[in-house]
Amino acid sequence: MDVRQALKTYFGHDGFRDGQEAVIDALLHGRDVMSVMPTGAGKSICYQLPALLLPGITLVVSPLISLMKDQVMALKNAGVAAAYINSSLTPGQQQEAIRRAGNGLYKIIYVAPERLETPQFLQFAKNAELSLIAVDEAHCVSQWGQDFRPSYLHISEFVKALPKRPPMGAFTATATKMVRQDIMKMLELCDPLCTTTGYNRPNLHFSSIKPSNKLAALYDFLSDLHDQCGIVYCSTRKNVTEVCAQLKLAGFSATRYHAGLTDEERRKNQEDFRFDRAKIMVATNAFGMGIDKSDVRFVVHYNMPKDIESYYQEAGRAGRDGEAAECLLLYSGQDVITARWMIEHNDENPELDEDRKEELLKRDLERLKQMTFYANSKRCLRQFILNYFGETNVPAHCGHCSVCEGEAFEVDCGEGRRTRPERVREEAMLEKRIAKEARKAVDYHYTSWEAALYENLKELRSLLAAQRHAPAYTIFSDASLHDMVDKRPKNMDAFLDISGVGKSKQEKFGPAFLAVIRDGKEPNAAMELMEDAR
Repeated sequence: MDVRQALKTYFGHDGFRDGQEAVIDALLHGRDVMSVMPTGAGKSICYQLPALLLPGITLVVSPLISLMKDQVMALKNAGVAAAYINSSLTPGQQQEAIRRAGNGLYKIIYVAPERLETPQFLQFAKNAELSLIAVDEAHCVSQWGQDFRPSYLHISEFVKALPKRPPMGAFTATATKMVRQDIMKMLELCDPLCTTTGYNRPNLHFSSIKPSNKLAALYDFLSDLHDQCGIVYCSTRKNVTEVCAQLKLAGFSATRYHAGLTDEERRKNQEDFRFDRAKIMVATNAFGMGIDKSDVRFVVHYNMPKDIESYYQEAGRAGRDGEAAECLLLYSGQDVITARWMIEHNDENPELDEDRKEELLKRDLERLKQMTFYANSKRCLRQFILNYFGETNVPAHCGHCSVCEGEAFEVDCGEGRRTRPERVREEAMLEKRIAKEARKAVDYHYTSWEAALYENLKELRSLLAAQRHAPAYTIFSDASLHDMVDKRPKNMDAFLDISGVGKSKQEKFGPAFLAVIRDGKEPNAAMELMEDAR
């Protein structure tokens, strides 16, 4: 099977996105890679596809358990033998996973960086045929990055301990030139192919406002989103608790996440968000790195982050499926004071000497200054971000941010939606909807029949997800459902032409979706057909 056949068979895509083919070709030919691709640009396929075509096992080093679970679940739905080994498994389950891996039952294994240091796993790795090592969220290896993790420093030691060094791929969505150089040095990459496909995400709409009442502004924003899925980031645990409580009181489906919660509550709340039992996650930055939920339609920063790297990485969790998404920053002067205090009292890396700490403090304060400039920017927000990451040939007017659209920066929100006069509220909402429709050229304009079909497909996807105890987006993305409405396949061969439908998904889900699209059956009736076929 050649590369393009594998791309279609497993992932349902007819062609590569920008930068993917060069990275895949390099890894298949044994060359190291340093790749920077924006969130949603298809980084995962850059190492998953070589993993399927190379003879042995691919190890993927990943920082978060939730990311591993989502990736493995999606791979299994695509017909790929994959597994993860991390602390969510019991010791017995970990041993069984390693035993099965040693018997060659998996093509891709996700592991946390800490796992590489354990004697049992190192022994397995020495005896296994490792064809490739992929390091996801590779900026975590750099002290100059925004998410430095000391455990990433041991990756190069692990690789040196192997009897034969496989090619390595380092992947990240946000890395300045300094961070990219540090990644290559710390991972000891050998003559890597270095690719940066750009940071622009055309489907994201950026807004920065300074509201008189943040909670009221948040109510207004969320009430216009029709129960869509999203994340609200707060800078402190206290804010997370208060904002989540207020949203629940206002009738929104919300849950929370921060490091001060018990492990059980964090796990439950995260699962509620992944499985759409809660539509809004209110969280600190402890939530999110590697979140693979493709149908996040908005990210709100209730407080300004400490740097643009963090802001863009967190905002980039919206719209991973390529569909339109909103990124809103609610700014206040107090945010700068809070962020500066957090920077000056940061002691995450006590092993650093005083000179190094002082150096990093100066860097972080400069980053905070740039973040503040962005929040108050009078020029295109997209241009500001892209210039920050080193892209200079950028239009001065994107037409798809609050500055370019001439929206007010300082906004008087009164006391919030629930106490504002009904007429004023309705007029404001109407103006907002008109502006949103005008700017979202990527929106789908369906007839009432097409809209009903789309809703039925979403319901069928939800039923299948519940049946399989899987998040809905691991069945099909919203983009795939839209493609089904547009193309309306009449048979299994035509269903294979849908974006995101590979051979495995065609066989598993094709009959049910065709029953809804072609035969006009209700989602529950389509599910019964699948049960009958078992």
